[in-house]
Amino acid sequence: MEAAIGAAAAWLDAIGLSGWARGSGQVYPIANVLHLLGLVILVGGIGVVDLRLAGLWRALLVEPLARALTPVAVAGLAIMVASGTVLFAADGEALAASAMFQRKLVLIALAAANALFFRWRWRRLGGRPDALARGLAITSIGLWLGVVYAGRMIAYS
Repeated sequence: MEAAIGAAAAWLDAIGLSGWARGSGQVYPIANVLHLLGLVILVGGIGVVDLRLAGLWRALLVEPLARALTPVAVAGLAIMVASGTVLFAADGEALAASAMFQRKLVLIALAAANALFFRWRWRRLGGRPDALARGLAITSIGLWLGVVYAGRMIAYS
């Protein structure tokens, strides 16, 4: 995994993104703020849907809530990917060797796979949550909290 991450860092360096991210006193802090904003939007949007599926706020209908907040969560993810790429480009070589960064990437992949499986299952159920859907929602919450934790711990590892 480290080799693949290192190759991505080298590519970002070759196309000039790394120099741009490191070369300005403004780029990195702005990317950092945008990354946090994307996190809040992603976890806030999908977290509310997941908590509803897990059993909270039973008065709220799941389908309209999911229809309204899923695009919000996807927008948050897009912001995080774009800003995260800039943050990674600024220090890709060191991050490639970071076990915590690697864990964060694995957790992101698991969270995305969980979301895709949930969507597939949701369509098969016709939008009616069952025990598995509830379990996937709780797993989603745990995975995204793990991503947040791993992201914060990168600075301390």
